[in-house]
Amino acid sequence: MLRIRSIAAATAAVAAMGIVSMPTPAQAAGSVHLAKIYYDSPGTDSRSNASLNAEYVQVRNTTNAAVNLRGWTVTDAADHKYTFGSYSLGRGKTVTIRTGQGSNTSANLYQQRRAYVWNNDRDTATLKKANGTRVDSCSYDSTRVDYVTC
Repeated sequence: MLRIRSIAAATAAVAAMGIVSMPTPAQAAGSVHLAKIYYDSPGTDSRSNASLNAEYVQVRNTTNAAVNLRGWTVTDAADHKYTFGSYSLGRGKTVTIRTGQGSNTSANLYQQRRAYVWNNDRDTATLKKANGTRVDSCSYDSTRVDYVTC
């Protein structure tokens, strides 16, 4: 009995000193989440493809495995919707979803739009799974900066 108490006391002392730090389930599992919204592309809003593609939202995967995003959506407050096609986001990777037109790569996806999505003053991005479950959201309310880190 004395030995069990000694082990328990030693374990408590080590934990109190911060030597043993067990991750929480959320930290261990990671997440797929919104990372950044660049909502006010540099320069004049000319609706050129270069300007449209300078407006984007980033999704990051901090889990320990690739995540299939097929059917997942990113929407703004006005319900402009981007739906992921066949796409797998690798572990530790970030994908940038650009508003304008372009050819999809593993790092950049394109909405193929000819108009802006993200308001220059305030908006909310929402990330949902294919079944409609809300995964994350990120809001901003400022004209003093051009992007928000979520």
